[in-house]
Amino acid sequence: MKILGFIGSPRVNGLNAKLMSSALKGVESKGAETKRYDLIKCTIEYCRGCFKCIFENHGLPFGKCPIEDDMAGILEDYVKADGYIYSTPVYDVGVTALMKTFLERKFALFFKDKEDTITLPGPRVPAHFLKKASLIVTANARDEYKEVMGPPCFEALETDLMLEQVEVVDRFYVGGAHVMTEERLAEKQEEAFNLGVRLVEAIEKAREER
Repeated sequence: MKILGFIGSPRVNGLNAKLMSSALKGVESKGAETKRYDLIKCTIEYCRGCFKCIFENHGLPFGKCPIEDDMAGILEDYVKADGYIYSTPVYDVGVTALMKTFLERKFALFFKDKEDTITLPGPRVPAHFLKKASLIVTANARDEYKEVMGPPCFEALETDLMLEQVEVVDRFYVGGAHVMTEERLAEKQEEAFNLGVRLVEAIEKAREER
C-alpha cells in the first residue's frame, strides 16, 4: 500500500509539514509506503482551461496536458497510490493558491466528450471508493472558529475526490497556529499520527469488504 501526502503550505518546516510528517509516520506504522509532495517545491503552472486533458486520449489513465511541468509525473504516482493525505493552511478563508493550482491541474484525471456540455466529467480510473483520503486544515483562528474556516477548505479538497470516487476518512482542523505551544503541538501531532493509522485501516477494511 502506498499513501501520498500533499502539502499546500509555502512553509516546508511549518505546522502543516509537522502534522503531515506525523500523519505519514502513522501510515508507516501500519506497514504502508509513503511519499510526500511539498507543492511549493514542485513546478506546477496554472491551468489554461483548454480542456485537452479531458477531451482527448480517453484510453489513458490521465489526460495529456500541453503544459510541460511536474504534474504529469505527480499524476503517474497519484493514479498508482492507494490513498492520500492533503494538508493546507487557510488563506483568505480558503485553501492556498498552491493547493488550488494543484487541484485544478488534477482535472486531467477526468474525461468528457466535447459534445457533452451539461454533465460532470467522469473519472478515467474510478476508485470505487476503495481508495481513501484524509484532510488536514490549519488556521490562525482558534478551534472554535472551525465551522467558519474549515468547511470552505474541506469542500474544495473533497470535490475532486468525490468525482474520483475516493472517500474522505478524516477532516482534521487545527486552529491557533500562531499561538501553538509545544504541549499542544505534541497533542495535535499525536492526533495526526492516529489519522494516518485510521486511513490505512479504512483502506484495508474496504478491500476486505469488496
